[in-house]
Amino acid sequence: MGRWLEHTVTTKVQAPVDRVWTVWSDLEAMPRWMRWIESVKTRDDPDLTDWTLAAQGFRFKWKARITNRVDQQQLQWGSVGGLPTKGAVRFYEENPELTAVKLSVSYELPGVLAPLMEPSILGGIVTKELQANLDRFRDLVESDYTALSQP
Repeated sequence: MGRWLEHTVTTKVQAPVDRVWTVWSDLEAMPRWMRWIESVKTRDDPDLTDWTLAAQGFRFKWKARITNRVDQQQLQWGSVGGLPTKGAVRFYEENPELTAVKLSVSYELPGVLAPLMEPSILGGIVTKELQANLDRFRDLVESDYTALSQP
């Protein structure tokens, strides 16, 4: 059994919460802004997805189920097979044109990797990557929102 690591990152998006929610909710588009995610495929059940992560020569697959969905407020998920992972993303409307996004991700470091990696070093790398991904998400939403809101 491996060791669980948790990471939390935040950003602010210059767009209404409904727009931010809509972009995030398109899980299959996630590889556009989340660099380590190779693919996300929605199953017949829209709350069940197949994920593939590819990073640093490693590839991991898992199935995830959305366990809690509150439109325009939060999504929570947990893996139901493959890489043990769980997390939540929360959306906070700060004003009609500004949304704060908080992403928390937890995963079990696979036993094969645990002896090879110092969790504090790996944790720093993953947190930095998650923040970069969330910043790319922000930039995507803001650029698309700006283009859509122009007359």
